[in-house]
Amino acid sequence: MKGGLSISRRVTRSTTTLDRNSLTLPVEVVTEILSRLPSKSIARCHCVCKLWSSVIRSQDFTELFLTKSCARRPQLLFACEGRSEIHFFSSPQPENLEDNSYVVATNHIARSPRYYKLFGCTNGFFCYGAERILKGWNNRWIVTVICNPSTGQSLTLPRLKTRIRVEAESYLGYDPIAKQFKVLSACDDGKEFHVLTLGTKKLSWRLVECCIRHYSSGKWICISGVLYYIAKEIRYSVESMVVCFDLRTEKFSFVNLLRRFNRSHSTTLTNYNGRLGFLMSSEDYYVTRSCKRFELWVLRDVAKHEWSRHVYVLPPVWKGVVEDRLDIAGMVGVDEIVLTPCFQRVSSCVIYYNVKSKTIREVGIQGMEAFQGKRLNTYLNYVENVKFL
Repeated sequence: MKGGLSISRRVTRSTTTLDRNSLTLPVEVVTEILSRLPSKSIARCHCVCKLWSSVIRSQDFTELFLTKSCARRPQLLFACEGRSEIHFFSSPQPENLEDNSYVVATNHIARSPRYYKLFGCTNGFFCYGAERILKGWNNRWIVTVICNPSTGQSLTLPRLKTRIRVEAESYLGYDPIAKQFKVLSACDDGKEFHVLTLGTKKLSWRLVECCIRHYSSGKWICISGVLYYIAKEIRYSVESMVVCFDLRTEKFSFVNLLRRFNRSHSTTLTNYNGRLGFLMSSEDYYVTRSCKRFELWVLRDVAKHEWSRHVYVLPPVWKGVVEDRLDIAGMVGVDEIVLTPCFQRVSSCVIYYNVKSKTIREVGIQGMEAFQGKRLNTYLNYVENVKFL
């Protein structure tokens, strides 16, 4: 008897039938108990017995755990570059800050093979590009890797086969209706677009048609089963549209950008109450002490290309808090704008600006001292996902 369960070691009947009959608790209760454990504990419980492994790998369990993770306050995810690996750390996003200075501790959750380019994360999965050498140093390719920091697993996707040798930008999305993860790869020639569905027996890329040739800016987000990214058409020299890729239908649509949009480096895509938001500063490039306001444009209607505008004027105390050039990391909920230092290095900090209370808080990050001076990337609204790759 262990943990409320009695596990038999007989092998005269099928394991599934035996394990279910040897439980002192219903499977539903065991599922509920396991769903309350931290992700690292669940990874260990996966090795206890075949029944627990079956429960943890089931779609019902992974969906239950993800639902509970989303209900909690999301976390910060840090991707830190080591010598030959990416190291992932997570920490709670602080709330109800009362002091101008605050410190959060990080938890080392996983590591994955060295990357070439980071793409970003969606619903607990992380996507990046890695360099692979095939048959000699002169034959190097960039492949897409999906990893789950919660379980420590990583999966290298098949090499993208294109008519000519080009690199590609990859976007990871989640379809909440079909409950599937999909990867969209946009080749840098602006002509070919491929999609791959995770969880299938044989992973393979499918060519999808797009009526407008365009180049991606690399800025993207997935909201409610739709991938959004900023792009420009071949005939324009600047980003001119938002590309919308529906993960369920695998169809493209497009929204024109208004001329008044600041298309600078500081522009960030964010999830604003389930709608696409463009968050930008009053400055052309980085956010500095001289910044006077932030603007948020929310996409109200895709078909009509309708946007609504919100303006957040910064208080005078802003100049006393900000000492470095900053990037806009995004928003937490609808009240907090989060900023991080440009060219982040360990040790680092995160700055929160509450648009309602007009308060600014600097949060120090601890727990990564072993990587002092290494490059650091910060991602907001990270949720734990125990789905196995």
